[in-house]
Amino acid sequence: MKIFLKRFILLFPLLLLTSCFDILDKVNVKADGTGEYTIILNASKSKTRLASISKMETVNGKKVPKKSEIENKINEAAKIFRATPGISNVKTTMDFNNYIIKLSCNFKKIENINAGLEQLKNKNIIGKMVPTQIYSQNAGNKSFTRNKINTFKNDYDKMSKADKEIFNNARYTSVLQFENMIKSQTNAAYLLSPNKKAVKMEANILDLIIQKKQLQNNILFQ
Repeated sequence: MKIFLKRFILLFPLLLLTSCFDILDKVNVKADGTGEYTIILNASKSKTRLASISKMETVNGKKVPKKSEIENKINEAAKIFRATPGISNVKTTMDFNNYIIKLSCNFKKIENINAGLEQLKNKNIIGKMVPTQIYSQNAGNKSFTRNKINTFKNDYDKMSKADKEIFNNARYTSVLQFENMIKSQTNAAYLLSPNKKAVKMEANILDLIIQKKQLQNNILFQ
């Protein structure tokens, strides 16, 4: 397996064996800057294939992770988040019938999530190429920022055709919800909700890897 794939997704190794999965990244921020963070890894569209694969030892030379190995990794991620200052109420759910994994928590400020993700990277729970410094907020300027991430196009270009196929149908969704009303944003690819208190972007993960589509967004509040 290419080192790129190992570095990109470690939290749910079974995703490396299918190209049809979704990642939902959701942030709900209150007026005082506190809030809730949720990430959901959903491979239910491939559950029949994954159920068959889970009974095997290897597939195409790749070791198939056991249920216990995945559970241990998720539980370790939750433990690391619980130990991160500013993060509380960490919860995880693991549905191995539909292959859906969810981690959620509360934060005192959005930068606590950055710190938690950085700790996951340091402990090799998530891949080295997964961005961690992704959010920032400035109460004085009434702004919230989804930071720019690096491009991995060069790494992707070096991959074999078979490994590239893993990203063909993989999808990523970012949802940012607020108590304060949004005045403006810098990335029109995010759809603004009718009540002007949330934005949403959906994209192919490949488009984000090669930066055909940008996640960066600076949101100003009224």
